[in-house]
Amino acid sequence: MKSGNPWAYDMKKPSSTRADVIFPVLVPVIIFALWEIASHAGYLNPLFFPPPSRIFKTAAEMVQTGELQRNLFPTLMRILLGFLLGTVPGILLGLSMGWSRRVRMLIDPVISILYPIPKIAILPLIMLLLGIGELSKVTVVGIGTFFLVTINAMTGVRSINRIYFEVANNYGAKKLKIFTKVVLPGSLPMVFSGMRLALGMSLILVVAVEFNTANYGLGALIWLAWETLRTEKLYVGILICAVLGIVFTSVLKRIERHFMPWEETLMRKG
Repeated sequence: MKSGNPWAYDMKKPSSTRADVIFPVLVPVIIFALWEIASHAGYLNPLFFPPPSRIFKTAAEMVQTGELQRNLFPTLMRILLGFLLGTVPGILLGLSMGWSRRVRMLIDPVISILYPIPKIAILPLIMLLLGIGELSKVTVVGIGTFFLVTINAMTGVRSINRIYFEVANNYGAKKLKIFTKVVLPGSLPMVFSGMRLALGMSLILVVAVEFNTANYGLGALIWLAWETLRTEKLYVGILICAVLGIVFTSVLKRIERHFMPWEETLMRKG
C-alpha cells in the first residue's frame, strides 16, 4: 500500500528510458554506416553522394579554416532577430484575437488573406522597400514566423474551456488577473507549438533568402557548393541545418518545461 504523496512514485521515475537515448543516436549511425558501405561498394555516385567520412572530414577542415563559422554565425543572427521580430508581436496579437471577439473579427480576415502567400515570394517587394541588406532578410523571416505564432496563440486561447472564465468572473477577477491566471497558462501549450513551428520556418526562410542575396550564411554556402560541384560542402551545410533544427527543438523544450512544469508531470502519469 502506497503512503504519503500519491505522486511520489511518478516524480521519481526517470524522464527518459535508455531506449529513448539509444534509438535517436542508433538510427542515424546505421544510416551513415550503410551509406558509407554503399559508397565504397560503388552503388552510389561519389559526385552526388560522397561517403559520410569525406563529409565529416570536410566539415572538420571547414572548422579549422573558419569557413564554417563565417557562414554559421550570420545565419544564427538572422534567425534570432527574425524569430524575435515575428514571435513577440505574434503572441500578443494571437492572445488578443483569441480573447476578444471584436479583435478577432477585425484581424482574422487579414490573417486569412496574407497567411497563404509564400513568404519567400514577397522577398523582392521587401528588398524594394528595405534594400538588399540585413533588414530585408530579417523582415522576411519575421513575417514568416509571425503568422504561425499568431494563429497558434489564438487557437490556444479559444481552446480553453469557457468554464474557467466563468469561474474567474464569478470570483470577481479583473481582466489582468484573468489574463495572467487563465488566458496565458491555458494557451501556453499551443503558443509553444507555434514557436516550435516558427523556429523551423525561420531556418527554412533564412536559408532560402541567403541563396542569392547573401555573401555569407548557410544558404550562401550551400548555393556556392552547388555552383562549384563541391558536394561535400553542400552536404555539410545540410547537415548543419539538421543539427540546428535538433538544437532549436531541444532548447525550446527545456524552456517549455520551465514555464509548464505540469506538462511533464502529466506525461509521467500517463
